[in-house]
Amino acid sequence: MTTETPRWFTSSYSDNGGQCVEVATNLAAPHGIVPVRDSKNVTGPALTVPAAAFSAFVAGVRAGDLGTA
Repeated sequence: MTTETPRWFTSSYSDNGGQCVEVATNLAAPHGIVPVRDSKNVTGPALTVPAAAFSAFVAGVRAGDLGTA
């Protein structure tokens, strides 16, 4: 991915018994990516999402545009 170490965190809203994802937004500005991983499998793989796509996703969640399923 990069030589810079991701600084992982979960949302402050993640109080659902560990069914969470972690993100490392510290790589967005310098590398244009936001790694995402399963909080229950921290040694497992991480998805690398383009920073612009992650921003659009967060904006959609905040606006309520993604619905609930």
